[in-house]
Amino acid sequence: MTPSDPPPGLRGEQLAAWGAIATLLVRLPAALDAQLQRDSGVTHYEHGLLYALDATDDRALRMSVLAGYANSTLSRLSRAISRLERKGWVRREVDPSDGRFTLAVLTEEGRQQVARATPAHHALVEELVFDSLTEAQVRQLAAASRRITAVIDDTPAWEPSATN
Repeated sequence: MTPSDPPPGLRGEQLAAWGAIATLLVRLPAALDAQLQRDSGVTHYEHGLLYALDATDDRALRMSVLAGYANSTLSRLSRAISRLERKGWVRREVDPSDGRFTLAVLTEEGRQQVARATPAHHALVEELVFDSLTEAQVRQLAAASRRITAVIDDTPAWEPSATN
């Protein structure tokens, strides 16, 4: 590399696309959190946990499985479940099939909370994400998101090199 060569990094369309994605990654979660906290008293993360539990046949998941769904540490999940327990929306139980595991179980009150919160949440997602896109763009967004997620899932966690 000579002194007149530009430094390595993103350029042109890639830099513009990354700027748009980075802005979206900051603004969308904040908007979703604000609406859910205002209307339902939960964060987007907590609503996702309740929604995941509600989507199961028995409204229960092992804490480790729920942490995997939420891409969360067990510690963060445990703190969130504690908050939801205080509201009466979730309870913990020993897994009857293997006592080494703990289940997060959605209560009837928790099921009602999901039913109350989800319509307004979905309406906001529709407004913020889908209303400005064509059907073809929605399909492209889904396909691009799945491809990026697959690469992330297949890539070991980034570690700084020994030379940094």
